[in-house]
Amino acid sequence: MGEIGYNRHEFLYDLRLWEIRSIIKGYRLRARTAWESARLNAFFIMSSMADLRKAGIYRDTDLIKFPWEKMIVDRDDQPTSEEVERLREMMRQENAKLNQDAETE
Repeated sequence: MGEIGYNRHEFLYDLRLWEIRSIIKGYRLRARTAWESARLNAFFIMSSMADLRKAGIYRDTDLIKFPWEKMIVDRDDQPTSEEVERLREMMRQENAKLNQDAETE
């Protein structure tokens, strides 16, 4: 699975759906950070060569808006710390069950 760092068999057959979702979310976050960093670098380079204010560009976000910046993010959509802890506990239980199943085989 290339850039994600998992081999095809492990990704398709060994991982649970929630694990795949977490991996993909983390990958997208890393890619997003790289794109935002590249945009910031481009802004600094361009601002050293020309007066961007004449073109109405005052921030790096004025150069280009990424799809994730166009979306309206509702704070209610973000998980609370209690929800995160509940999910972590579910993962711990799932891992314990998998370990117990592996020991019995």
